[in-house]
Amino acid sequence: MSQSTNRSLLGRDADAFLHQRNSTPVDGSFRAVEGVWAEDVEGHRFMDLHGNTCHNVGYRHPRLIAALKAQLDELSFTPRGFTNEIAVALAERLAALWPYGPARVLFGLSGTDAIEMALKLAFVATGRHKTLAFEDAWHGAALGALWVGGRAAEREDFPPLEGCRHVPSYWQGSGGESAANLCMEAIRRHLIDEGGFACLLAEPFDSAVRRPPAWFWPQVQALCRQSGTLLVFDEIPKGLGKTGRLFASQHADVTPDMSVIGKSLGGAVVPLSALIARADLNVAGHRAIGHYTHQKNPLLARAGLTVLDIIEEEGLVEAAQRQGALLAAELKALAARTALLGRIEHLGLLVEVEIAAPGSGPALRQACFRRGLNLSLSGERYLELSPPLTITDAEINRCVAMLEAAAQDVGLACALGN
Repeated sequence: MSQSTNRSLLGRDADAFLHQRNSTPVDGSFRAVEGVWAEDVEGHRFMDLHGNTCHNVGYRHPRLIAALKAQLDELSFTPRGFTNEIAVALAERLAALWPYGPARVLFGLSGTDAIEMALKLAFVATGRHKTLAFEDAWHGAALGALWVGGRAAEREDFPPLEGCRHVPSYWQGSGGESAANLCMEAIRRHLIDEGGFACLLAEPFDSAVRRPPAWFWPQVQALCRQSGTLLVFDEIPKGLGKTGRLFASQHADVTPDMSVIGKSLGGAVVPLSALIARADLNVAGHRAIGHYTHQKNPLLARAGLTVLDIIEEEGLVEAAQRQGALLAAELKALAARTALLGRIEHLGLLVEVEIAAPGSGPALRQACFRRGLNLSLSGERYLELSPPLTITDAEINRCVAMLEAAAQDVGLACALGN
C-alpha cells in the first residue's frame, strides 16, 4: 500500500475524531499484528516493543482468539443485575492469585475505571476524602484520576477535585537516597501531621530506572497503617508478569490494601481492568462504586481468564525474568560498542536504555522505527522497551541488531552534521 494511502487514512482520522493531545491527529497506522510484530498500511513491518503495555501474551495469541470466538457462540453479553459463570470464575481466579490474603474484585473497561473504583471504595471505607500521590505520576484520564494523579499540566482547564495532595517523588532530580528521604518526610508530614487521608495511590515503581530504595515502601506502609490510610498500588502498566513477578508490588516487600490492574488483562484484544481489594473492605454495598454496563461481560471475562491461563501454562512470568536478563545483557554489550548509548536497567522485561548523547533521543527513536523497531522515549533521555513476555531469543537478537543499526545511522548523521 502506498504512502499516499497512508496519508489519506491519517487525514481521514484527523477529520473524523475530536482532537486531543497524544491521540488525534496521529502520525502512524496499524494494519496487522501478530506476536511481537505489527504492520502499518504501507506494509512496513516492525517489532512493537511499546504496545501500550497491553500485549504481555503477544498480539493475536491463537489461544486467546479461539477462546473469544467460542465465547461469542456461547454467551456474548450479560446485562447489569445478572451474572454468569465466566465473570465469577475470573473474579475468583484473580482473588486467589492476589498474594496478600482474602480479596474481593470489581471489573472495569479501562485502567481509569478501576482507579475510580479504588478511590470510591477508599472514600467509603475510611470516611475520608483526601488523597496522596506523587508529583508527575499518571493514574488515568478521568477527572478524579487526573486530580489524584500528579501531572498538573494535564489538569489545566478542568475543575478541581478537592483534597488531592501531592508530594515530591522519590525519583525527583537524580533520585537515590536523598530524594527518597525528602519524599518520605513529605509523606510523613501529610499522613501523620496533617492526617485525614483516605488513601495513598502510587505505582510500586515508576520505571526500571526510577525505583526507590529497598527501605522505602515498608516505611510508607508503616505510615499508612499508623495513620489509617489505605495503600493502593496502580499496576495497570506493569502488572501480570512484566517485571518477572505476577504483581509488580511483589518487588516492594509490602502488603497493599488494593491493587489495580488493566491493559494486558485483556490480551491486547479487548478492554478489561480490575480492582482487587482486601476482603474486609467489602463495605460499600450501599453505593454503586463500579456500576458499569459491562461489569460482568462474559466475553471480556473470557479474555481475562484465557490471558491468565496463557501466562501460567506457558510460564510467562519466568520467561519475563529469563528473557529480560538476556535482552539486558545484549543491550549492555551493545552499549559498550557505541558512545550513543549508556546505562541499561531492567526489571523483568521492563527495560530502559539511557541515551548518552544529549539531544539524540527523538532521532534515535525515529531511526529505530525506520529499521523496524517501535519503542517509546521517556524525557528524551531513555528508550523504553516493553516487549511481550513471549519474545524469543531470535527476536531479542534481531531487536538489538536493529537498535545497533539505528544508533549507527544517528551517529553517522551527527558526524556528517559536524
